[in-house]
Amino acid sequence: MGKRQTAKHKAKRFYDYSLLAVIIFVCIFGLLIVYSSSSYSAQLKKGDSLYYCKRQGMIAAAGLVGMIIVSKMDYHKYIKLTGLAYVAAVVMMILTNFTPLGIELNGQKRWLGVTETLSFQPAEFVKIAVILTLAALIDKIGRKIDTWRGLGLAVALTLPPFVLVGMKNLSSGIIIAGIAFLMCFVGSKKKGIYFLTVLGVFLAAFLFVEYGEKLVDLKILKAYQLERIEVWKNPEAYPQSGGWQVLQGLYAIGSGGLFGRGLGESIQKLGFIPEAMNDMVFSIICEELGLFGALCVILLFLFMIWRFMVIANNAPDLLGALIVVGVMAHIAVQVILNVAVVTNSIPNTGISLPFISYGGTSVLFLMAEMGMALGVSNRITMEH
Repeated sequence: MGKRQTAKHKAKRFYDYSLLAVIIFVCIFGLLIVYSSSSYSAQLKKGDSLYYCKRQGMIAAAGLVGMIIVSKMDYHKYIKLTGLAYVAAVVMMILTNFTPLGIELNGQKRWLGVTETLSFQPAEFVKIAVILTLAALIDKIGRKIDTWRGLGLAVALTLPPFVLVGMKNLSSGIIIAGIAFLMCFVGSKKKGIYFLTVLGVFLAAFLFVEYGEKLVDLKILKAYQLERIEVWKNPEAYPQSGGWQVLQGLYAIGSGGLFGRGLGESIQKLGFIPEAMNDMVFSIICEELGLFGALCVILLFLFMIWRFMVIANNAPDLLGALIVVGVMAHIAVQVILNVAVVTNSIPNTGISLPFISYGGTSVLFLMAEMGMALGVSNRITMEH
């Protein structure tokens, strides 16, 4: 009798179906927006208006399967492969930056592979490697993360991938720095150094904006980076060059009004916004679905972040909590940067909107991260 009662009251595992549902919904919504924003250019370039949507759909479906598989894995087992993943990430970035295996597309050398078709962006894998590496480190050293030695070790591990990625892809470099910062912040009890770091970043940004020309003379800032700052400050002065994309994006946002022109009715996607399905996809959402639609998209991401917080707070151990915090930091930083770039709140850095912008590598590795977060949720036990 006692055994039966024990079995009845055995702990039941939790699985965050709310997070799973919002991930699937955002992916489906992303496919609709990819089709809407790319159908015109896909018909012109590929002879098939569904070309980009179909490619994204196949990769998203494969990513969904991968996400479910990862979510059923015990994160304590794959965390043992962290060292291998970190080395692989650094090696892939070296191959991308310094060998012929690095493929240049649209003037940017960010892809690794044999051909344009058989290639991927290793920067997306680097983000996962950094999340796992820092989670394993902070879990191992515990409160020592509050010491200069512990913090220095975290910085030393983050620096190589940050530099290698940032060389060719500044936006992804910023995301990696953001992930590391938030993971160390959460893992630490002493918060003062982090607030000082934020103040330092704002001060550096102010100096870049106000004294850009002098910094170029001192070789601290590059000429093309100064040009981006100038375009950001006054895009109307560069209507045919650097300011074109920004201005067209702002026109799209402005013309959308409160409820938008209607799904599929964007005018700016008809060749006015370059690569409308990629970095500037949020402007198409604003044009077609209006301010209301844009706010709904932001609320979906906020709901996703809230679920990450719930999982992290209830995680069975520090390692699980830190993995989820890393994933949450990635999504939060990337969404904030994308919306800020599209609305011209910060200089253009070329960054995609998670799950919604076109990009197979991004969706695939984001799904893997979602699997990691769901996997932690699946280790939370509930008494019943």
